[in-house]
Amino acid sequence: MSTCAAIVVGGGFFGASVAEYLKLKRGFGRVLLVERESRLMTRASYSNQARVHAGYHYPRSYTTARRSWVNLPRFRQEFGAVVFDGFTALYALAHRNSKVTPRQFERLCAEIGMPLERAEPPHEALFEKRLVAKVYQVEEQAFNADRLRAIMQDRLARAGVEVWTNTKVTGLTATEAGYAVRLERDGQPLSLDTGLVVNCTYSCLGGLARQAEAPNFALKHEITEIALVEPPEQLRNVGITLMDGPFFSIMPFPARGLHSLTHVRYTPQRSWVDTDGIDPLTELSHDPRQTAVNWMIRDSARYVPAIANVIPRDQLFEVKTVLVKSEADDSRPILFERHGRNGRVLSILGGKIDNVFDILERLDAEILPTGVS
Repeated sequence: MSTCAAIVVGGGFFGASVAEYLKLKRGFGRVLLVERESRLMTRASYSNQARVHAGYHYPRSYTTARRSWVNLPRFRQEFGAVVFDGFTALYALAHRNSKVTPRQFERLCAEIGMPLERAEPPHEALFEKRLVAKVYQVEEQAFNADRLRAIMQDRLARAGVEVWTNTKVTGLTATEAGYAVRLERDGQPLSLDTGLVVNCTYSCLGGLARQAEAPNFALKHEITEIALVEPPEQLRNVGITLMDGPFFSIMPFPARGLHSLTHVRYTPQRSWVDTDGIDPLTELSHDPRQTAVNWMIRDSARYVPAIANVIPRDQLFEVKTVLVKSEADDSRPILFERHGRNGRVLSILGGKIDNVFDILERLDAEILPTGVS
């Protein structure tokens, strides 16, 4: 039986970043990154709003907003080649049904130090004044998911991380030195011994963790639709987020040269709390994937009339996973739990791309078992 110092399960952005960290920063020997899809970073790392969070998106969670603002310069420095800033980012607050007021939003930005300006008149004119209380210009960008994948693939290769795609973990068995990990690679079963398993499987986090007798993480799954649309000329160089309530966001999606359109009411199409009987990706594969883009357009256009002229081009359906406790204040804390025999299984969940730096900082403080190399 072959051995690895560490096996990282889940080849999204977090899994790739953790695998590189273990190899370069912590000096692990053989580090293996396994991904069930045919390529890295094709699921939740791709199917999202492509927003480089600066903190504005979380006005009801000071900690989440502040961590986003703190992490932003590091993301720009490390991944500047993927950042797209060729648009004006606008945030707006509705007169009715908003969970925050303009005064509360302005106070949050001032306390954290996030730049906030009143939008220029041409941008204010995009909004229906009867429904929108205030419009701000903020400092926020988007990222190109295809470019980010290419950078991470190159970094993994340079670090010497071994990458297996088309590979699923089918079981974990505790051993004296760590775990025997049962895999299925290109349909063929095999097993590897390792001293450390890092679970970065996002929506499948609970299922893998339960194989190491972890407690229930209280995760909520949603089957979501992100509509990709061609914007009219008035919105081509603009990103708009109307918050904080049953509203919408439309902003550039650089990997496709389109805009993403999401809506708090229509983007989540079905949800459930994680249990051991439901596999999220199986649920997604069986989902009829009926688009709600026309409902998104119709409701969003009440606030920004130009949205009525967008042209739907595609849809991205994916499972979104968050901690149940985040439902109250829309916070996005990381989940970082050690479990299994002698803490040799580590489960990690982040809710947005800049969480990766919080995770790496947490790893710096951990004493990690290697067991075998």
